[in-house]
Amino acid sequence: MLEIRNLHAYYGKSHVLHGVDLHVKPGEIVSLLGRNGAGRSTLVKAAMGQVSATGSVKLKNEDILGLKAYQIAYKGLGYVPESRDVFPTLTVEQNLVLGEKSGKRGGRWSLEDMYGMFPRLRERRAVPAGVLSGGEQQMLTLCRTLMGDPDLIMIDEPTEGLAPKIVTLVGEYLMALKEKGVSVLLVEQKLAIAMEISQRVYVMGHGAIVFEGTPAQLRADAAVRKEWLEV
Repeated sequence: MLEIRNLHAYYGKSHVLHGVDLHVKPGEIVSLLGRNGAGRSTLVKAAMGQVSATGSVKLKNEDILGLKAYQIAYKGLGYVPESRDVFPTLTVEQNLVLGEKSGKRGGRWSLEDMYGMFPRLRERRAVPAGVLSGGEQQMLTLCRTLMGDPDLIMIDEPTEGLAPKIVTLVGEYLMALKEKGVSVLLVEQKLAIAMEISQRVYVMGHGAIVFEGTPAQLRADAAVRKEWLEV
């Protein structure tokens, strides 16, 4: 579904990613772990065309590196940034409708699906998005991206700053995506949710992949966890 090979990324003269290899299979949840500053957010931004990069990024065997972000989105790659980026003066429902791709109908998701998954959004459907709580904005951003019917969705730190109850809800949401055939690349710091829902995990350190394996293999590798994950 998504195949990244020898990816290098830059902010100006700063070389951030150093030859990253990563792949996500159809219908798979893969977590990208690491400390702040490891390069995880840069990787997903580079895949989405928001950061200058070299190497290879393929979606469904089609090279997308160098395309504009909106072109990449139309190819079927969804992206939920850590900043959430709701349209604050528009209502919840208006935000959701904006996520639909023009000319595309009959996707996997509808407004009713979103409201069914997160009933709180139904209750707040006529409320400006700018007055929502952080958790509600996270739900909205996730659902708005889904309204574009992506084949793979990259989600950057979806549980950051959320209450434990909402974190559990987000985990259930991600499993629901998998059940509908949507692949997920999850950038996360909370090991618990990543290890629970992922089929495979990558660990990044200093702009490179330092571990790839199953959650069970990461649990068994105390040296990797100590060196690259634990504070």
